[in-house]
Amino acid sequence: MDHPQTPRILAPHLQSFQHKLVRMLGKVVQLRGETAVIDAGGNVDIILNRDCHLTPNHAVEIIGKVDGNLRVKVLTATDFGTNIDFDAANAVVEATHRYREIFYDAD
Repeated sequence: MDHPQTPRILAPHLQSFQHKLVRMLGKVVQLRGETAVIDAGGNVDIILNRDCHLTPNHAVEIIGKVDGNLRVKVLTATDFGTNIDFDAANAVVEATHRYREIFYDAD
């Protein structure tokens, strides 16, 4: 079975991934009803689904689709708690883009 690719990205990569499925790890900084803001190398607006249960100041990994306004519509969200080294996680993301041919197909 072929699984869709979900390249790991940070806020600065959003523009390059419009209308694509992505994976982001960020810290929940604000909850606003059906939307939220996460800090993933910069603030990112995310559009929640009814299965999302985010906690402020917790790390969350989201898989979702980037829309034309650079918001991410969440398909799944996983709470990673508070014990995350974001510097290390962000370094992994940067490496996946530096050596993208190993991690995902460029369109």
